Amino acid sequence: FRKQKFSKLKAYEMSHSLAAVEGSATDEIKINRALLSVSNKDGLIEFAKFLADQKVELLSTGGTAKALRTAGLTVQDVSDYTGHPEIMDGRVKTLHPKVHGGIMYVRGNISHEKEKESQGIKSIDLVVLNLYPFQATVDSGKDFSTCIENIDIGGPSMLRSSAKNHKYVAISTSPTQYPEIMCEMATKSGGTSLGLRKRLAAAAFSLSAQYDGSIASWIQREAADDASEPPKVAARVYTHEFPLKYGCNPHQSPAGIYSISGNKGLPFAVLNGTPGYINLLDALNAWQLVRELATATGLCSAASFKHCSPAGAAVGVPLSDEERAVYDCLDLENITPSAAAYLRARNADPMSSFGDFAALSHTVDEATAKVLKREVSDGIIAPGFEPGALAVLSSKKGGKFIVLKADPGYEPGRFEYREAFGTTFQQRRNERIFDLSDLEDVRTEKKDLSDSAKRDLVVATISIKYTQSNSVGYAKNGQMVGVGAGQQSRVDCVKLAGKKSADLAHEAPSQS
Repeated sequence: FRKQKFSKLKAYEMSHSLAAVEGSATDEIKINRALLSVSNKDGLIEFAKFLADQKVELLSTGGTAKALRTAGLTVQDVSDYTGHPEIMDGRVKTLHPKVHGGIMYVRGNISHEKEKESQGIKSIDLVVLNLYPFQATVDSGKDFSTCIENIDIGGPSMLRSSAKNHKYVAISTSPTQYPEIMCEMATKSGGTSLGLRKRLAAAAFSLSAQYDGSIASWIQREAADDASEPPKVAARVYTHEFPLKYGCNPHQSPAGIYSISGNKGLPFAVLNGTPGYINLLDALNAWQLVRELATATGLCSAASFKHCSPAGAAVGVPLSDEERAVYDCLDLENITPSAAAYLRARNADPMSSFGDFAALSHTVDEATAKVLKREVSDGIIAPGFEPGALAVLSSKKGGKFIVLKADPGYEPGRFEYREAFGTTFQQRRNERIFDLSDLEDVRTEKKDLSDSAKRDLVVATISIKYTQSNSVGYAKNGQMVGVGAGQQSRVDCVKLAGKKSADLAHEAPSQS
């Protein structure tokens, strides 16, 4: 029954697919009339003057028409062309058959040509538009109603109409496209080729998807507190930020980094070097760990990451002379809290930390940079760098050492998604921060824990949160001394963590 029902549904869908509308098959279409309605007026006047020189009639709306007239150009208001004024505070301007009919009609189709003439519709061969700055409005912290008002309706409607009918109409959605359009019109007697129109249409539909995805993501977040279950359809739009040499392995190419529409770009900026796929996974996880650890303890925190798990993590507890000897830093005169935190994190498991990615919760000072300079390390992420520290780090590895500046104010969405073999998993992000308040109700026989023991429990708990399960960890003196991560057996986790802590203890001069 279910198979029969599904077959009927597919047949219904196929029977209601629209047939192609036939028209003329001309490659080059001369632009006789253009509609311009933009919020971003970069390059607008130069482009409009070029169109006017090509004898193109200009239609426009509101502020765009005013800017064109100020520049001395002849322009007809869309409201004069349609015979209907802008109404409802500008919410309805271009939603009119004379606009969309002029864009959508199929050139050379006898029926369409007759309807165009009978309705007094003029052909529109080029549409130049931007969309209301919805995401910028959200990012600026405006209230819900203001964000709603900045959802463009007329713009996306014209965009989709133009892109759908790209066989005859060119659609420009960005000032960066003006030069190519002008170049082609100059070489094709004022016309555009089908190839260009198709590329412009692809860019337009991509922009439309991104725009609608941003709106859907935002309003889903706004409604999340009232939701009892995940949304039936989740809109996720990604914007390419920069390419990567390859993914996890050299054969996994192309690869790249994308920001998520609805978030404020990326949570970091690249100050030096060229990060790779694994570098960035380490950096983003390490940054979350140290930020959380600093919040929970109020101390400068550091982490040493390898392959998505911490080899070590620590807070800036001063080093004893014995620890300085073990960590081979007796020659360092100035060990700041940041430097102490990284020395502890790095030396929790120095073998695993070989070639690590470091993270600091606080601004990196020159003392910490000098510690990093002498270690084999791939990079560091931190919220800031003193000028001297940045100079030291940027010269490391022949200038290839990766330096990432984290954005302390960046917050990802409440929900996170993960793809695996064509399947997407969704869950609420683990925002729970373990801190000293969680140790107020101790259930063991020994209920009186020292402040240092409580601090170490916080260090261990937060560090293990950022490992790959199963995991067990030991902490002492504000640092991890043994991390047994990513084992199928918890018994093996205990053995591995215990071995690493024992190895560290055996390095102490008093036990050698």
